[in-house]
Amino acid sequence: MNQRFKITRSMQENNPEQSISLEECKAYFASRPDFTYSTELHIVRAESTMTIQGDFFMWEHEGQQFPFRLYMGELYAAISNEAIVPVMMEAASHLHGDIVEG
Repeated sequence: MNQRFKITRSMQENNPEQSISLEECKAYFASRPDFTYSTELHIVRAESTMTIQGDFFMWEHEGQQFPFRLYMGELYAAISNEAIVPVMMEAASHLHGDIVEG
């Protein structure tokens, strides 16, 4: 099973902007050629296909896409590949957030 982590500002007492905004994420990820923005995530399994609505920043790595989802002011990602960890750390640094399990 994959661990899920989030980038959050909720632990920061002195940060007036505790939520991470869609505009901040769009600006940051637009500067990264390996990311695309989507309002839907399609999960295809042998038995079914599921579509989830939301704000997704899809990271393309070695022919696969890994979703980073902005939800209620926090950015989530499942660590399904160890290459996601440094990408998430860089995003947290740029967005002035902390990484916590969740």
